[in-house]
This record gives sequence, structure tokens and C-alpha cells, in this order.
Amino acid sequence: MTPPLHIVLMEPEIPPNTGNIARLCACTGCSLHLIHPLGFEINDKHLKRAGLDYWQHLDVHHYQSWQEAREAIGPDRNWYGLSTKASDSYWDVEFTAGDVLVFGPETRGLSSELRKEINTLKIPMRADAPVRSLNLSSACAITMFEALRQLKVLT
Repeated sequence: MTPPLHIVLMEPEIPPNTGNIARLCACTGCSLHLIHPLGFEINDKHLKRAGLDYWQHLDVHHYQSWQEAREAIGPDRNWYGLSTKASDSYWDVEFTAGDVLVFGPETRGLSSELRKEINTLKIPMRADAPVRSLNLSSACAITMFEALRQLKVLT
């Protein structure tokens, strides 16, 4: 089965976030792509609590570098990186099947080099928000479900 979306986590650091995103992918049929190094072991107890028991239902791929992931997934796809530094909103995108959503490490976000290589999108927040960003798994869920809503693939 062809996944409706590809979700890429660039060097994720916090096990529960990755576990929650894995569970989202298992529920929606999206592929999960993990770019190493990871900030945890894949069998971490916190990861298990957040979703490891769903991993047998998950299309998950591991890569040692960004370039390896780009080649494997396909550089000709629409690649969207989520960043608080973006000026365009994910609300303004018409997503298509097979699009790639890229999320950076929790403590650093996507590098400026990577943001230059792909389209970057933001999730709008109020201008005077007392926090700099959303939680990684929340940002992934918000963006993923908007793209899936547009694709009309869920029942």
C-alpha cells in the first residue's frame, strides 16, 4: 500500500514524541522515516509507553543521513519542513499524495541549510505567545491531519 504521506523526523531526541508520532503514522498509514542519530534507543521504555506496541503496524525506515533519506524517499516529491522560522503557513498549501513532512530535533529545529533546501512552513501562533513553539508530536499531528483532510484518505 502506498502511504498517503511521508513523515521524517530529523534526529529526534525525546522518546515519547517519537512514540506518539509512530502511533499517528500507524493510525493513518503514513510512513515514518527516522534520521539518526536518535536521542534514545528504539526499544526505550518511554518510547514503548508512547507507541512501541503499535510498531508492528508501522512502515518505519531508518537512515544515517539527510541525503540518504532524500534519495530513498525521492527528491522529486514535495518536501515541506516545519519551522517557526518559516513565513508561509501550512494553511496555504495544497497537499498531494506522497508529500513529505519534515520535523527537526526538539531542541534545535531544522538547520538553516536544510530550510534552504526544502519548502518551509509554519504553524501559526499568536504573536505574543509565551512559548517559542509547539511540542513536536503536536506539530506533526496538526500538519499531518490537515494534509490527510485535504487528501480525503481517512474515514
